[in-house]
Amino acid sequence: MIKKWTFLFAFSLLLSNTVTVLAQAEPEEIKVESDKFQDFFYESLFQKSIENYDKSLAALEQCAKLKPNDATVYFEMGKNYLASKDYKNAYSSFEHATQIDASNKWFWVGMYDVCYQTKDFNQAIIIVQKIIPFDPEYKEDLVSLYMATRQFDKALAGINELNEKTGKTDRREMYKMEILSEGKYQNTEIGNLIDQINKNPKEESNYIALIFLYSNSNEEAKATEISKKLEKEIPESVWAQVSLFKSYLEQNDGVNAVKAMNIVLASPKIDSKIKHRILNEFLLFTNSNPQFIPDLDNAIGYFKTDKEVNVAKEIGKFYHNKKQWENAIKYYDLSEKNSAEIDLETNLLWLQANTELKQFDQVNKKALAMIDTFPAEPQFYYYAGMAYNQLQQYKKAKEVLEMGLDYVVENKALEINFNIQLGEAFNGLGDQNKKELYFNKANQLIKEKK
Repeated sequence: MIKKWTFLFAFSLLLSNTVTVLAQAEPEEIKVESDKFQDFFYESLFQKSIENYDKSLAALEQCAKLKPNDATVYFEMGKNYLASKDYKNAYSSFEHATQIDASNKWFWVGMYDVCYQTKDFNQAIIIVQKIIPFDPEYKEDLVSLYMATRQFDKALAGINELNEKTGKTDRREMYKMEILSEGKYQNTEIGNLIDQINKNPKEESNYIALIFLYSNSNEEAKATEISKKLEKEIPESVWAQVSLFKSYLEQNDGVNAVKAMNIVLASPKIDSKIKHRILNEFLLFTNSNPQFIPDLDNAIGYFKTDKEVNVAKEIGKFYHNKKQWENAIKYYDLSEKNSAEIDLETNLLWLQANTELKQFDQVNKKALAMIDTFPAEPQFYYYAGMAYNQLQQYKKAKEVLEMGLDYVVENKALEINFNIQLGEAFNGLGDQNKKELYFNKANQLIKEKK
């Protein structure tokens, strides 16, 4: 947002002008003229203070007749016109004041304020350039005006100048991100960052920004080169390791990738999203380089306190989708160990993975334990009953399946599975009528599902 400035009035200037006139004219004549001017001027200030702008302007017109070359009178007129939203006359009055005295910053600021309120940003740029010699802080306003008029090349130049002289600000960094989202300005910024690195090789942020730009342009070799330069100049920089990690993976250098990863994951400076991305990339790497799985297990330890993502569970699901059941179970177990609460989804996934491995005894024990924790969750009854069937404990299978079927609501797939398992249980018990009943129910539900 463009900076708003309040107007200041230096009435001492007016008084000094009056003293000068007194020294040059006849005492009686000057006293009368001076008294009239001051009376009208004070009246204008009073009327403006109570928002009677018309009366204030009328008094100022009298002042202008007495002193037609008094810039302060026109400045006050400008303020009255501006307050009453008469922007055309406000601008003319402030402009007249600058024509009489171009050395007063506030007369120019008055013109700028009119331009700002009327959103005439192109004219505002011209005015602000007049103000900057008096007050360099208005360079901030100039950058904002260039952004408002989409003169991004000039805005970028102004941002870089201010960053170098006064340090970075959140607003300017936000502007820069907007500019650099348009690729044609990136080469200009790359050149600027290289210059900044050469001038101040110990400023970490310039390396980071340059690595980011190279990476966005798919110039990974250049990004790696800058990362190595950053590591050399600032050995303790964790950001160098973020970029080098990716380079090591591309080179299939698992040993150095692990070192870089551990430095990044241990650092409080790095955002959790970046850490998750790095872990995910390493997970993909270990899928084809299983010798580094122990390092993956160690890396998970850095996420124990992560409340947003259950990392061990997500890795388990990764292996689950690849039908690598033993690996999936391993990470589901680790997830349960690291979590203070029992997670329903993790346990269901664990049961499915163990079922795929035909570990029915373990499935039965886990499912029965989960029924105690989630007594209204039908899937645990299903797994317990299915496992009993596989273990040929048909009576127990029948009992637990009948109990769980009551909790199945609007889930035809699960209802089908319950009926199939009940048919299996009654088949094992030698009750052919019940066997056919439940198999027929399952078939009917399959037809309805289609």
